[in-house]
Amino acid sequence: MRHALELFRKAAPALREPTADDGPEIWELVRACKPLDENSMYCNLIQCDHFRDTCVVAEIDGKIAGWVSAYVLPGDPETLFVWQVAVSEKARGTGLGSLMLTGLLRRKACEKVKRLQTTITQENRASWALFNKFAANRSAPLNSQPYYTQGQHFRDRQSTEHMVTIDFSEAPSWAA
Repeated sequence: MRHALELFRKAAPALREPTADDGPEIWELVRACKPLDENSMYCNLIQCDHFRDTCVVAEIDGKIAGWVSAYVLPGDPETLFVWQVAVSEKARGTGLGSLMLTGLLRRKACEKVKRLQTTITQENRASWALFNKFAANRSAPLNSQPYYTQGQHFRDRQSTEHMVTIDFSEAPSWAA
């Protein structure tokens, strides 16, 4: 007879750099994660290939369950810009988004990073929750302001994107 705790054990996610072969599966994951913008499959292939050092794939039982696309800002090696965080429906609410961000920040490609930036629409509650909790867990301030506006930048076709900045240089231990 098995112990009751064994019934609740789940495989720990494996975090890794993506490969170009992951592009189609990542594209499908992002499409399933509304309200994220769908990029072209080609865009996801380029992210996996050219930006693999600053992107993360999370696998659970051999299947992609999470994705973070990010890059260090050109000309500013202290800022990591997170383009997208996608978590499959079955892995939501497990802390996978935060786990992927933490793993990414521990990589050599991010050794000079002192702040994280991303843009979020006001309606994207899941992203606000993720980044607010991520900042709070590191005692790092989170600031936001309208950045790409609905009228000026999107010609009223998309909601305003707010630039969110988490400044780790003011946190006691940001990588924890």
